[in-house]
Amino acid sequence: MSTNIPRLVIAAPASGSGKTTVATGLMRAFADAGLAVSPHKVGPDYIDPGYHALATGRPGRNLDAYMCGPERIAPLFLHGAAGCDVAVVEGVMGLYDGASGQGELASTAHVAKLLKAPVVLVVDASSQSRSVAALVHGFASWDPEVRVAGVILNKVGSDRHEALLREALTESGVPVLGAVRRVQQVHTPSRHLGLVPVAERSTEAVEAVEAQASQVREGCDLQALLALAHSAPPLTDAAWEPGSWAGVPQGGTGGHEPPTEPHPKNPPVVAVAAGPAFTFSYAEHTELLKAAGAEVVPFDPLHDEALPDRTAALVIGGGFPEVYAPELSANEPLRKQVAALAATGAPVIAECAGLLYLSRSLDGKPMCGVLPADARMSGRLTLGYREAVAVADNPLAPAGTRVRGHEFHRTVTEPGAGAAPAWGFTHPERRTEGFVAGGVHASYLHVHWAGAPGAAARLVAGAAAHG
Repeated sequence: MSTNIPRLVIAAPASGSGKTTVATGLMRAFADAGLAVSPHKVGPDYIDPGYHALATGRPGRNLDAYMCGPERIAPLFLHGAAGCDVAVVEGVMGLYDGASGQGELASTAHVAKLLKAPVVLVVDASSQSRSVAALVHGFASWDPEVRVAGVILNKVGSDRHEALLREALTESGVPVLGAVRRVQQVHTPSRHLGLVPVAERSTEAVEAVEAQASQVREGCDLQALLALAHSAPPLTDAAWEPGSWAGVPQGGTGGHEPPTEPHPKNPPVVAVAAGPAFTFSYAEHTELLKAAGAEVVPFDPLHDEALPDRTAALVIGGGFPEVYAPELSANEPLRKQVAALAATGAPVIAECAGLLYLSRSLDGKPMCGVLPADARMSGRLTLGYREAVAVADNPLAPAGTRVRGHEFHRTVTEPGAGAAPAWGFTHPERRTEGFVAGGVHASYLHVHWAGAPGAAARLVAGAAAHG
């Protein structure tokens, strides 16, 4: 079986070159032209996919070869891109930058090879002219398996500057597919962990995406880019299916046990935190929960004073609760309900922002008080991939289960781990982290459940048993 989905990878020599602007603008420009566009992001980033979703009207999806395994990248891509006319994949960092100390693993180049996709290199040309040819030649020739098939020049200063750049690149053999002017750069607000999420910007986010699309339409050859996407060969992998993945381990970082009842007769309600304070979520998590038999109901801890009716389990993912600490604290009725649910032993999964919300306090503001810890902002960024093992049985995995995840935060909790930690990190450093108590599993570690066989089904089975 083979599947032919036109596709492009938008990469750059380094972070800050403008690939998010170009990728998001290209997605919207294709969508405005009447194409069904599938948006993807290399790596663990949650924020860029929100802008991708706004640009295309489809869920932004991540392709992370570290957390999910290289063997699942093409299947996950095919799952997300089903029925689309074209797929645009935004890279991460520089083209060849991947998991620290592990070669090409999880780099944009690695994912491009797994997808057999042509790469368009977005180059910040603001401080160079003829040297751009040497830069592009180096990136195009570094790995013969990576097909750097076009260049988009970003931050071009003038017509004369553009002419010099194009002349220099004539001999490189890599065609120039666009030139975006420096004076037209779109400002997208950022703070301590990157761009401000779409859910927090509303009108401003829409305007930013429209401006990015305008930049791409004015400066890029859309027909040439679409033709390049169509040059990608068919993929022979089978698409990832949440239904088959939800309850049956299929290799990889195993150790999970399938539930005894993968599809409960009376679907338990799994409440999932949403809204401006909790914007970090992988689309596959909801799909896996539903495939395992759950009824997934979102709620907003900023405004909803009660959990959804019949809540039997709770998932509180990442986000920016530190920005909304006063408002979250003021919603005392919901905080008390969360604490009461946790006290019954119901499965409660908290990742990063969820960990802060379950703590006694966040920057001095009372939180749910489920965990014997206090959280605060710090001046230190904790960032990177982690290998971990479950220290104790918990709602996501039995003790001994090995996972790969990602940390990304500027907060700390005191203490950093409970009497029963959530994880024991084995790489790149050895330490324990997080909390397991009753049905609660709270940790800073973000885990992509598509790379954790049986996690969603185990959670749903626990919810069904509790309900």
